[in-house]
Amino acid sequence: MSQDIWINLPVKDVEESTRFFNEIGFHAVNVGHKRAKLTIGQTTILLFPNAAFEKFTGSNVADTSHSAEVIFSIGAESREEVDAFIQKVESAGGSVFGKPSETDGWMYGAGFADLDGHRWNLLYMDESQMPKGQ
Repeated sequence: MSQDIWINLPVKDVEESTRFFNEIGFHAVNVGHKRAKLTIGQTTILLFPNAAFEKFTGSNVADTSHSAEVIFSIGAESREEVDAFIQKVESAGGSVFGKPSETDGWMYGAGFADLDGHRWNLLYMDESQMPKGQ
């Protein structure tokens, strides 16, 4: 059995979402008819129009203005990378729901929503400052 996994993500406008993700530094390309492939590290996320997503899942797309269906967490290499990335998100039209901040003295991160309200988390972890036993 194959061990590949990819995520299917519904979006209102595939072309606009592709533009957004490229502007914030991810790699997104259009594939097939009205679909795009977003690559982050070794993870593949396929962007589908809402109607196509609903057709093959047999359910409605979550209303991200009232609820979250998932949060994608991405590792960062530094605090500076978190800060710069969040600036790109704001410039590209995304919204920040968690400004960059420190947690527990060793984690620094921020949360943002893409154009469709899907939630993302960017996190830098300074393992040298991590309390022992965790």
